[in-house]
Amino acid sequence: METPPPVRGFWWFNALAWGLYSGLNLFMAVTFAHFSSGMVLICVTLGIALCLVSGGIRGLALRQAWWESGGAGLVLRLLLAIALGASLAQLLIWLVMVLALHWGWIVMPGGVADYRPAAALGYWLNTMVVLTMWVGAWTACHGIRRARHSELARLREEARRNAMERDALRARLNPHFVFNALNNLRALINEDAVRAREMVTRLSNTLRRALENTGDASIRLEHELALVEDYLAVEQVHYEQRLRVQRRIDASALHALLPAMALQLLVENAIKHGIAMTPEGGELEIDIRCRSGALCIEVGNPLPPQAAPAGHGLGLAYLRAQLRPDGHVGLRSEGGRMRARLVVPQ
Repeated sequence: METPPPVRGFWWFNALAWGLYSGLNLFMAVTFAHFSSGMVLICVTLGIALCLVSGGIRGLALRQAWWESGGAGLVLRLLLAIALGASLAQLLIWLVMVLALHWGWIVMPGGVADYRPAAALGYWLNTMVVLTMWVGAWTACHGIRRARHSELARLREEARRNAMERDALRARLNPHFVFNALNNLRALINEDAVRAREMVTRLSNTLRRALENTGDASIRLEHELALVEDYLAVEQVHYEQRLRVQRRIDASALHALLPAMALQLLVENAIKHGIAMTPEGGELEIDIRCRSGALCIEVGNPLPPQAAPAGHGLGLAYLRAQLRPDGHVGLRSEGGRMRARLVVPQ
């Protein structure tokens, strides 16, 4: 929600600005015109009137949300308000001058205030110009402020959405992966204590890194590979000979950056929708290289019989949200295998 502009600070600044304007008018009158008490009263009254009118325009524009009406609607409303405000300011000056002259409080050259039609039109146009400059300056400042608040709100919403996606991914990993891992660990405790201890270490590393990575926008590939190796070691206990992993990793790609948990998500999907759904299991391929300034990752798995069409699950949706516009993630099937391809510009 946009924070309303501070009212007290505006009125102090507004009064100071129009006070300086009145002082400038008085200086010009003393320097280039016949000085009189009437000129002093005109300068002071004009400054007070414009201060009140400009504040009124601002308050009306904010209360009625003129910015929501679009550019043309905003300009039309502001021009009408300026014209009306200038008329009210000149009407107030005329009334004050007439009363002050009637009661003999001031002296004017000729003893009267010049309000012939041509002169009155000149006064009104001069007030219009000054008031338009003030309204234009305030409108520009308020527009910049609104744009800044909108950008901050967008960034907060994006951060909140990313946090929710990461929380959902973490919740998605925990129930299936940890449940299977604990069941396998229970079976290993009596059969192979050494392997059970290693599995506890691997599982602990996997969960710790997954929790740490949820707060990062990106991570180096070598750190992501460490997470994947621990994850695969735990899954290897579950699937045994049904899970066979072939790795082709270019050493020059180890320092490349990618979204946190990106590779782990592709590997998890390959196991869940490929290895787990194929009775005899199969080979999981991990192919990583750098090409044309981008990190290219391919994860392949056997395509199960009667496999469902490639979907757009939470994992792929998360990756698409994390990638820059020139990044890419997608699925394709070829030769009885499903391949997930992730391209991350560097």
